[in-house]
Amino acid sequence: MTATDAPSNVRIEDGVLRVAVATAANGTSLDIDGITEATAALRAAGSDVGAVLLVGDGANFCAGGNVRAFASAENRGEFVGEIATAFHEFVRALDAVHVPVVAAVHGWAAGAGMSIVCLADIAIGGTSTKLRPAYPSIGFTPDGGMSWTLPRIVGASRAREILLTDAVLNGEEGVRLGLLSRIVEDDQVQDEALRVARTLAAGPSASYAGIKKLFTSSRSNSLSEQLDAETASISAAADGPTGREGVDAFVEKRRPDFSSVRNA
Repeated sequence: MTATDAPSNVRIEDGVLRVAVATAANGTSLDIDGITEATAALRAAGSDVGAVLLVGDGANFCAGGNVRAFASAENRGEFVGEIATAFHEFVRALDAVHVPVVAAVHGWAAGAGMSIVCLADIAIGGTSTKLRPAYPSIGFTPDGGMSWTLPRIVGASRAREILLTDAVLNGEEGVRLGLLSRIVEDDQVQDEALRVARTLAAGPSASYAGIKKLFTSSRSNSLSEQLDAETASISAAADGPTGREGVDAFVEKRRPDFSSVRNA
């Protein structure tokens, strides 16, 4: 896939796989066709992808599911179930990628949008950014993994309060709770997130993959098991081309060139 032949919601530029999770066409609700395209792109991502950037094309990052479409469906339960199934394939693909995932969270991140923010490795918000579960407001329960990710980010007690009260969180609260990495001026969100994604895409991809693999194993490992996993991981890194380049560059007092060993 290239920048010229990719669908509008998904494109690769400068080693960054850019995914628009919502567009202005549907009031910045979750774009399920775009999400399906993104799932395929994530699963097909090769060495030309060094980072993933999640954005919203419109006034918001993602205002949640398309409630008007829910209302007009002949069988609402079946329709919403199909949407959730497709959305969850995207979540699984995003969780499985070995490269850093950056989100540019401007405006609202509600419902599915907030679920996506919880999946990012680094989430850049703006001074006007707001996050809200939004599910209780329409009598729904969470999807997109929020019932799994949110307690792990903010703690079980705080997660219950946020979900049950359908709390609206501003950018500063998002940073304090760990949902957002930091905030910048609203007009800088997309540019700053892209800058971070490009920087990561040019970095030590093997190291990032190892870090993400360790985070994944920590979900179920005991401390002792995780220590063993860390030993195996750092040993492999030290003997791999990326680790060798990093150490050699440090000793030689030069900037490491990780691009030279990316496909080694």
